Amino acid sequence: MYPYIHIHLGSFHPEIPTFGLMLWLAAVVAGLVMERSFRRARISADAITMVVVAMIAGIIGAKLWHVLDTPQDFRQQGWSALWDTGGFAWFGGLVFGISALVIQGIRAKIGGLRILDLAAPAAAFGYGIGRIGCFLSGDGCYGKPTHLPWGMAFPHGIDPVFVAVHPTPLYELAGGLLIGTWLWVRAGKPRPTGSILAEYLVLTGLARFLVEFLRRNPHVLWGMSNAQCASLGCVAAGIALLVWTSRQSRVPASEPAMAVQKPA
Repeated sequence: MYPYIHIHLGSFHPEIPTFGLMLWLAAVVAGLVMERSFRRARISADAITMVVVAMIAGIIGAKLWHVLDTPQDFRQQGWSALWDTGGFAWFGGLVFGISALVIQGIRAKIGGLRILDLAAPAAAFGYGIGRIGCFLSGDGCYGKPTHLPWGMAFPHGIDPVFVAVHPTPLYELAGGLLIGTWLWVRAGKPRPTGSILAEYLVLTGLARFLVEFLRRNPHVLWGMSNAQCASLGCVAAGIALLVWTSRQSRVPASEPAMAVQKPA
């Protein structure tokens, strides 16, 4: 594993965390996908800035949720737990990231629900690529011991493990890329506003729910982890939104929403 990349520039030898580097790459990819979504929808807003703001909000939310979810880390590390490079909770990042996008969408007069549709493919791709950082740094997001041929040990990770375990960050990378591709294709066709977001919530929640069976997180309710409980809520919200959007009139995904004018 490579928690840090060592660069030699004369007497200057900085260490770049691979987790942070992959977060930066995830933001770049998500920004490019979002910008392409805006172009396809003929929207002139600054997609890159919106993604950066949402990414920062998501990181803050993921860290805060992790501290709330695992208070023992805060008791052991104190306030340093808030800026430690490990420990990010998926659900907190989702909630804060979505909130930041909704606020920006309303301010840009795009609409809170519509901007989430436009951002859904970017979010899926960005999440998947961000998981490469977890894999490279060995931050403890991997799974339970396994005898499968692709099982891996992380002896040099931030949270070392010396037996072969499920490389769950790679599973989530594959899931993020598949979900992102599916949503991108679906968003290119006429859909009711909110339907792409609904599919994102269902697919992402289901993917996280399933991968939790392989991860080492403790079970807290009915044999499920906190992440699985949050995932079920995510899936339920997506299904409810799908039902609601199925009753709405369709808005072409390739055109911005606009008022229909009656002929004079």
